[in-house]
Amino acid sequence: MTVVTSPCRKQLIAVKSIALHRVRVPLVEPFRISNGSVAEKDSILIELLTDAGHVGWGEASPMSGSFYSNDTPDTVWQNLTTSLVPEVLNGVAIDVAQFYKTLRTISVDPFAKAGIEGALWDALAQRSHVSLSQLLGGSAKQIQSGVAIGIYDEVDELLERVARFTSEGYRRVKIKIQRGWDVEPVAALRIRYPNLPLMVDANAAYSLADVNVFRELDRHNLTMIEQPLSREAHEDAGELQRSLRTPLCADESAESLEALNSIIENKAARIINIKVQRVGGLSEAKLMLDAARAGGLECWVGTMPELGVASAQGLHFATLNGFSYPTDIEASRRWFLDDVIEPAIDIDVEGYIHLPQGSGIGYQVSREKLERYSVANARFVN
Repeated sequence: MTVVTSPCRKQLIAVKSIALHRVRVPLVEPFRISNGSVAEKDSILIELLTDAGHVGWGEASPMSGSFYSNDTPDTVWQNLTTSLVPEVLNGVAIDVAQFYKTLRTISVDPFAKAGIEGALWDALAQRSHVSLSQLLGGSAKQIQSGVAIGIYDEVDELLERVARFTSEGYRRVKIKIQRGWDVEPVAALRIRYPNLPLMVDANAAYSLADVNVFRELDRHNLTMIEQPLSREAHEDAGELQRSLRTPLCADESAESLEALNSIIENKAARIINIKVQRVGGLSEAKLMLDAARAGGLECWVGTMPELGVASAQGLHFATLNGFSYPTDIEASRRWFLDDVIEPAIDIDVEGYIHLPQGSGIGYQVSREKLERYSVANARFVN
């Protein structure tokens, strides 16, 4: 993994304490995909204090229940308190750039790992007086943003949302699909927006028996079809890809370097959506980016979606070379009635998110909002 370092300074930090804050923030409207629907963001924020007084923030941000994976806020809280927090608070200084190797030896969910490692990277950036993007080796300060839109009961509702979000500047549109809600909404969108950069996301809702649906979708000049089949169906996805012009994009199936190698071997996708939370942290995400590019895949940065802490870290990750498409990370107001950071993440009229100046992620966690939305807290001292 390539990071920017001082030639005379190791990337070691000593952690003094860790505080966990479980928060629940209402969504603007319920978000519905093929696996279910959620109306609030249930997330765990990790506040890490170093012995030098620097504070790093991380976020462990799975979806509730089985909405996306088997990992939940409850399992994340358990994994953090019983495994990862004690590992960090063991009295030994941590080499942040190499800590992912330790995380690989601990059998806990990737969301918990992403949260604790994100806090370590942020603390290191604070201590080094550089932005997280600089520390990771990124360069760009503005990131193209695309919008993800859920499933609705009526096509007219979908068309209204697309009109609203494209008027706000989003540079491409992704819509969720499921059996019975696929060809019709895409066809309607293509009539209304013949040149709109458009993609669909199935969240693993289909099988090869649905090949005719994908052949119909193939006629509509889509940017990509994301995760059409189950996460383990790499061979079937390879067969489906060979029958379509539209590129397939791996999301849930690209959960590790091992899985990515199988995707490349089976030619199961031409594009990969890299989610920092899904793969277990920024270091693993960077390794996934390098491996995907070496395997000939195009890449982009996805989201769960997360609150502002993890979203900001995803934006810094998206400044690295090698990403071909707009990120799914969007303005805070797109998802949440409020967010826990200040300033809120926003996009300009041309669909770009501009990273603020400053060390670390560049955004500040609001103590007032943290208190307002917290449902559980715990503090651990070295």
